[in-house]
Amino acid sequence: MAFEDHAPGFELKVTALPESVTGRHTPDPLRFAFDTKASAHAGGSQQPISPDLFQSQFENVLLAAEKPANRCLYVHIPFCRVRCTYCNFFQHAASASLIEEYFDALVLELKMKAAQPWTQAAPFQAVYVGGGTPTDLTARHIARLGQLIRQYFPLTNDCEITLEGRINRFDDVLFDAALEGGFNRFSFGVQSFNTQVRRKAKRLDDREVVLARIQSLSARNDAPIVIDLLYGLPYQTMNVWAQDLTDFLDCGAHGVDLYQLIPMGSTPMMDLVANQRLPPPADTASKAGMFELGVQMMDKHHLHRLSVNHWARDNRERSLYNSLAKTSAEVLPLGAGAGGHVGGISLMQCRQLPSYFDAVRQGQHPVAMMMTMSPNAAVHAAIKAGFDRGALSAKALDRAAGWDVFRWCHPLFEVWQRNGLVNVQDSYLTLTLAGAFWSVTLAQGLIQVMEQALTGNERLTA
Repeated sequence: MAFEDHAPGFELKVTALPESVTGRHTPDPLRFAFDTKASAHAGGSQQPISPDLFQSQFENVLLAAEKPANRCLYVHIPFCRVRCTYCNFFQHAASASLIEEYFDALVLELKMKAAQPWTQAAPFQAVYVGGGTPTDLTARHIARLGQLIRQYFPLTNDCEITLEGRINRFDDVLFDAALEGGFNRFSFGVQSFNTQVRRKAKRLDDREVVLARIQSLSARNDAPIVIDLLYGLPYQTMNVWAQDLTDFLDCGAHGVDLYQLIPMGSTPMMDLVANQRLPPPADTASKAGMFELGVQMMDKHHLHRLSVNHWARDNRERSLYNSLAKTSAEVLPLGAGAGGHVGGISLMQCRQLPSYFDAVRQGQHPVAMMMTMSPNAAVHAAIKAGFDRGALSAKALDRAAGWDVFRWCHPLFEVWQRNGLVNVQDSYLTLTLAGAFWSVTLAQGLIQVMEQALTGNERLTA
């Protein structure tokens, strides 16, 4: 079928697009092209599925031996000893007995899902064990979890298997157990090295302890050590942020994610701010300046940029799960509170442990929410992948859409270029520094434009 058979029957009129899509024309687009970043990830529209269809719908997907180009496995460990003030995902306080009961249920779910035709149809390219705080598991649990994943799930020969966690109490016994289990990448949420910032965010351990432990783990050279840094936290001045970046460069970690703090109204941090017990987090313009400094520091020291917010010190760090799962791959979820998307549906599993335990023990899938993904999900994935990399390819976008969508979107791209957000040349759209900072906003805007166009609605509203 020709491209034109799929294209909208009208031209894209950028004059009808709201400023939330086009951005504003300003001498400083890095700080002021948009008002604020409202979401951590871009996405398209989805339709809810009735709860009485959860089991049958998911079973139908898992019984199909389809082979998607990319697939990942996500395992959720929903425990933390302490709730960080900025966190909106806290589920359960860690306790030895509860963790033991949870691990037994997780093993049941793991074996149940591993036996499905869909699961065995093709190897997984990346596995991510996240949370919560997976490093709150015992050494025995960590080693066994890795071994079970490798035993029951088909994995590519170079499969990236990541264990997420925090440095606190992550001693050599836990590290060796994880290596024994087959984990070959470790991601630690440092957020900031600064002791005052850490204490006010309820992070455990002071700067010197965290820095020394990252240095020790990195020096062993057994696997890539990656850290997350947040910018915009209370008490995190530009000078503090500059030191955070310097500490990363000095600690020897193989990679770093620089994430913008997105304040949530339901977090302890915002309650403390409202009660004047914490200064407010940085505003958008200040965070833009922090992002600019981060990019400059990474460039100055010649780190390899893997995405708009992730850098690698050497070729051992690939950030494979993040580059796949957040953009184009299907993700099979395991564990209470895990989310994923498989076979045209997205789902979230039960967050409450009693519901999760009951479902798994009865041999049912512990689904709490399920949505039908947009029929244009492949196009959305291509958009998200391009903006995450910092470059959108006309060929990749057109292939996903089945028509010449890149050319159709060119009027919007020209506006973005005039606004200092992108450059368009030789069938590629590349992000400027400002565009990289606003990458999720731009991706969401383009997805919104495509959704409206492909449903025959010419007009977008703010």
